[in-house]
Amino acid sequence: MFGPELIEGFREFKSIWDPDWKLNPGKVVDPYPITSNLRLGTDYNPPQVKTHFAFPNDHGSFAHATTRCVGIGKCRHTDSGVMCPSFMVTREEKHTTRGRARTLWEMLNGEELDGFRSDEAKEALDLCLSCKGCTNDCPVSVDMPTLKAEFLSHHYAGRLRPRPAYAFGLIDQAARVASKLPAVANFFTQTPPFDRAFKFAADVHPNRKIPPFAPVTLKAWFASRPSPDGGGGKRVILWADTFTNYLEPEVGIAAIEALEQAGFHVVVPTGHLCCGRPLYDYGMLDLAEAYLRKVLDTLRDDIRTGTPVVGVEPSCVAVFKDELVQLWPNNEDAQRLCKQTHHFSEFMAKHAEGWEPPTLQRKALLHGHCHHQATGGIEPEKELLEQMDVEVEVLDAGCCGMAGGWGYESGHYDVSIACGERKLLPKVREAAAETLVVADGFSCRSQIEQTGTGRRALHAAQVLALAREFGPAGPPGAYPERAAPERPRPGPVRTAARAAAAVGAAAAVAGAAGFTYSRLR
Repeated sequence: MFGPELIEGFREFKSIWDPDWKLNPGKVVDPYPITSNLRLGTDYNPPQVKTHFAFPNDHGSFAHATTRCVGIGKCRHTDSGVMCPSFMVTREEKHTTRGRARTLWEMLNGEELDGFRSDEAKEALDLCLSCKGCTNDCPVSVDMPTLKAEFLSHHYAGRLRPRPAYAFGLIDQAARVASKLPAVANFFTQTPPFDRAFKFAADVHPNRKIPPFAPVTLKAWFASRPSPDGGGGKRVILWADTFTNYLEPEVGIAAIEALEQAGFHVVVPTGHLCCGRPLYDYGMLDLAEAYLRKVLDTLRDDIRTGTPVVGVEPSCVAVFKDELVQLWPNNEDAQRLCKQTHHFSEFMAKHAEGWEPPTLQRKALLHGHCHHQATGGIEPEKELLEQMDVEVEVLDAGCCGMAGGWGYESGHYDVSIACGERKLLPKVREAAAETLVVADGFSCRSQIEQTGTGRRALHAAQVLALAREFGPAGPPGAYPERAAPERPRPGPVRTAARAAAAVGAAAAVAGAAGFTYSRLR
């Protein structure tokens, strides 16, 4: 580029002013060989791992994904952002995204760690909340939740998992059974001393409260009512996730009513469908893939006709926008579903053409779910609330610390609470009683409700419902969340049938207990 005469001139100049060649050597004058100072070396040949995830951004390689981190250290920041919530609490390097990525690299390439059976790697990943903060905040987009899910799938291959993996990973199946007799299920999860026995069995911390099952599921409520528009509006699928369907159907009802007011014809898929969100947190990827195949098979016609899918639970929306295409990047239906899936607030703010949201002149604290921030951001939600004339304060509080079933586990409880107490929970306690607390994530709302704040957060769909019912001034008095529509109740016929079944179930339990006691005497 410069020629031999100029290079020699550079050499003489540098020799005069930098005789020891300390300042940036080996670049232009006497450059280092191209094969020197390599990060991994010319003989780097990592083991190839057969994986569930395709790692499309890392040449299909788990090993390459572990090298994505280059040590910048942004994951050590503690003042703002989402990444990395456990480090913000523990301040230990092994709990940073960088530390975990390095541990996984050493697991593959070193001799000291026992591969995917490594307890050291499992310990480093244990306090990862799978919040996806690193996918958005990390400058080189290290995807630790995907790496953790892949690791756990190999770590527990052919072995039993810890109790919480079955209690929370299979929550959709447990909720499906509990919905048949929710009063009985709630009795054993809400009533002492049975609740303590349940928590012990599931390894749930004693201070946690198990969410009660709703008396009527969202799908049952939806099936019992006629379509208000007769099917004339644009077709939209409301994704009835496990948490909304079985635990908080009132959130789904508020979303359906908002969509219908905006002129859409809402459809809720029937049958048992689940995105499998909790399965990823415990590495149950074979089952997670089976769940997604069923979703694609069931929704295929709608997917191919471009029907939008609207989700109210951010973590479930994130499965369709992230995990789905990480598993099957070349599946066209998977790519279509990814593009056609929307967060509720995003859809209402950007796709409800001609619709004017109702006015609500209130202040609101807005806490964004981590998965929401990683898959589109919460700016559309802020826009929706501001269109309603709500005065919005967006909290830069990072992760709430609940992270699905993670924060319920006994071994994670202290870190979970510390994550919430870092910023979010104090801000909620300081808020005026008339201020709305808005959080779309079921986990976020549960953390706020279970930590002595005295407040209950609302989903954006519920805020719309308050505005429709009470007008611009909103509900009178303090604590507006208390005026939010309650969950639906079963009709008299269903109530009587369930009561009879509950009596029968109780008699069976009592009989079994008596028989067992008589045998043990």
